[in-house]
Amino acid sequence: MSLFPLKAPVTEEDLRKLHSGDQVLISGVIYTARDAAHQRLCKLLEQGESLPVDLRNQILYYTGPTPAKPEMVTGSIGPTTSYRMDPYPPALLEYGVKVLIGKGPRSQEVKEALVRWGGVYLAALGVAAALLARSVRSQEVVAYPDLGPEAIRRLEVVDFPAIVINDLYGHDLYLDGVKRYAKD
Repeated sequence: MSLFPLKAPVTEEDLRKLHSGDQVLISGVIYTARDAAHQRLCKLLEQGESLPVDLRNQILYYTGPTPAKPEMVTGSIGPTTSYRMDPYPPALLEYGVKVLIGKGPRSQEVKEALVRWGGVYLAALGVAAALLARSVRSQEVVAYPDLGPEAIRRLEVVDFPAIVINDLYGHDLYLDGVKRYAKD
């Protein structure tokens, strides 16, 4: 396992250096999106329409931030369970999204799309949601304000921590970890 700084937006060259189990510290732009926003984005792609935000080479974080305390930019910003988004990543990765952040395992279809389109899936620590908020320097709603906490937000982050679960080589930390520690 290694620790890598990752500047967002990302390039496929950046992602080729990452392997499942690596830890990253992200600095730059991250976009938030949950179920309803994903559904809308994919509907636009199906219809051949432009997205409200250019997400090519970007990072999508499955989160709905809580309201900020007066001294903070955002409230707790923990990851949402990723499998709920599994119908949507193949189309978004084909469009050009490069990194997905959430928690929990992904479907085989999502893992295959990561390999095919050169993307990675990262896990953020849900138990550290309040600490993750400290990495956020600014936030603004950039699409779908009617969705409230599930609106798409543009976050500026510094040293946002995450772990590579699925790399673009087809490795899966969750499965590899079980195999590594399984008893014969």
